[in-house]
Amino acid sequence: MPHCLSFNQASPGDDPLPHPSSSLDSLPSNNASNPSPTFNLSRELAHAFQTPSYHDIRSLVHVVDPPAHLPIQPDINDRTELLLSQVLQPNNECVQEALSHAKPTTLTHLVSTYFQHSESATRLCLNLYQSVHTARHLYTPLFDLFHILPVDSHAIDESLCNLAFDLFLKLDTFENPFSSPESHSFRDTQLCFSQLKHKLDTRLRKSRSRVRLIHHATAGSALPLYLGCCCFCLSCTTLPLLFAGPLCSPYLPHSFKKKELTNISQLNAAAKGTFVLNKDLDTIDRLVSRLHTGIEYDKLFIRLGLERGRDVYSVQEILKQLRKTHLNLTHQLKDLEDHICLWFTNVNKARSLLLQEIHLSRI
Repeated sequence: MPHCLSFNQASPGDDPLPHPSSSLDSLPSNNASNPSPTFNLSRELAHAFQTPSYHDIRSLVHVVDPPAHLPIQPDINDRTELLLSQVLQPNNECVQEALSHAKPTTLTHLVSTYFQHSESATRLCLNLYQSVHTARHLYTPLFDLFHILPVDSHAIDESLCNLAFDLFLKLDTFENPFSSPESHSFRDTQLCFSQLKHKLDTRLRKSRSRVRLIHHATAGSALPLYLGCCCFCLSCTTLPLLFAGPLCSPYLPHSFKKKELTNISQLNAAAKGTFVLNKDLDTIDRLVSRLHTGIEYDKLFIRLGLERGRDVYSVQEILKQLRKTHLNLTHQLKDLEDHICLWFTNVNKARSLLLQEIHLSRI
């Protein structure tokens, strides 16, 4: 179960960062939480599925099972970590190298946590991709059976009835590849992203307030000087106090303002990325919930059929129901697979944008 990471602690894609409900490029710079009203879902999805990075990632994770002839099958966790190191870019090594040059400030902790959360969520998505593959593998014998069944399921003979019943027995032993809607895996990850987004927004508001304060102080630096001259005759002791701020303001605030603007750029990139990725997770979570419910629905019908034994009529009715749902299940598996691959593209783009801001701050 993922947990919220504490605050103790490349190769960018060529495409913009699309998302089913938002895009980093379509988010206004002054508010990372509100997607652009001109965002076109169909256009962004169509573009995302045609980008080189999307197809590269899809081809990389397409084969999730090792060849069966291998004498020693690698552990599933080892395979996941290997895929993670290949899919996630910039990888953890690049991120740690960049952060090693940064001072241990609140901003550094927030940025580090952002990279850790995105890595943990990507690991979950890789496991989900394996679940899609597993579900297809489990349902393949049933789909093959549909191809040899007559169009009229009421016309099956005893041999087909026995074949279907034996298949039901096998399907009944398999567990649902997808976790239940009550599972905490994605909900906990989304909570971590939401909490991080709140912290980023709070820090962003503070930095913007500081920049505005410096701007107003610098723009009005001549006024205290004028008032100081007018009041010279009243009290000479107040003169140093009136002149100290105006004389320093043109010099000291410049470097301070530059630093805050650099912080704002990093915070903006992290906040936008957090918003978009959390929306991605929300979409994936809904798709997983639907698939879990659909598979449980199929398993329920199969159990009902098994309880009635090798009765031709009962088997016919079960096959009729499963035939109705299999096309929808196929589409849902494809939809989830597409959105998982889209997550890989999005998370890499988001991580690359933030790492780019970190590198720019060192120039």
